[in-house]
Amino acid sequence: MTQTPTHPPVTNMNARSQATPQQAFDWYDQYAHGLIDRRTFMNRLMTLSAGGVALSTLTAALMPNYAEAEQVSFNDPDIKATYTAFPSPEGHGEGQGYLVVPSNLDGQAPVVLVIHENRGLNPYIEDVARRLAKAGFIAFAPDALHPLGGYPGNDDEGRSMQSSLDSAKMEADFIAAADFLKNHELSTGKLGAVGFCYGGYVVNMLAARIPDQLDAGVPFYGTPAAQVLRDQVRAPLLLQFAELDDRVNASWPDYEATLRNNGVDYTAHIYPQTNHGFHNDSTARYDEAAAELAWERSVAFFNTHLG
Repeated sequence: MTQTPTHPPVTNMNARSQATPQQAFDWYDQYAHGLIDRRTFMNRLMTLSAGGVALSTLTAALMPNYAEAEQVSFNDPDIKATYTAFPSPEGHGEGQGYLVVPSNLDGQAPVVLVIHENRGLNPYIEDVARRLAKAGFIAFAPDALHPLGGYPGNDDEGRSMQSSLDSAKMEADFIAAADFLKNHELSTGKLGAVGFCYGGYVVNMLAARIPDQLDAGVPFYGTPAAQVLRDQVRAPLLLQFAELDDRVNASWPDYEATLRNNGVDYTAHIYPQTNHGFHNDSTARYDEAAAELAWERSVAFFNTHLG
């Protein structure tokens, strides 16, 4: 069964977002994805500063503040979190990730792979893994930067580190992580995946590369797998898009045509007046109403297809 994109009535935006010009969000997206360098990004922000918006206000709004991203404490009594290694013979040899298990687990549970953006396993993604464990799933968030020592503590350095890695080996690490998680002793064998930005792409890639292993995928503002792989997608997908994210949204019509033609069970939601990264509650791109609605839909989707 296929479904077309829907536009829910989401209008709530946080105060930092409302005070930040849309141009700044667009330039930050270009900077964060390597389309412009930091000097160009800062020079463009200075033009807005000359127009009356303080540069310090803009940078504070656009750069992540991970103290704001913790919705579930790592000390929460309902979860148990550890860092766990896994083998990746086709990738970098060994991977590592953040494994979060419900503390009241009696037996086994469905598992969900949580895939970070293009900057490594930052605190926001770890918190997403904890939220899933609170919802009753076993969550595992691999760190693509493990071969280089792991997430360095800041996004700029993490972004540079991730861009230096071999992309094929990095994708192999995520495939190995999916295999490790699906076959974990506490897993029911039902595997889901959720990812954000680059992680959204990885969810689409996993759906195409391991169609017999992935049972449900939720890519947030992610581009599709390579054209030659898309016909292999079989798992149900819940695709989450930001209306103002022109870069990613440009790839959706062709991808949707492939999914529809192949009879893939998919639902796509486009959240009005939201920017790329609207689920990330550590920056001004965060839209609370859209993020909460998208998350409720994601958990319900996993309950339906993994439960």
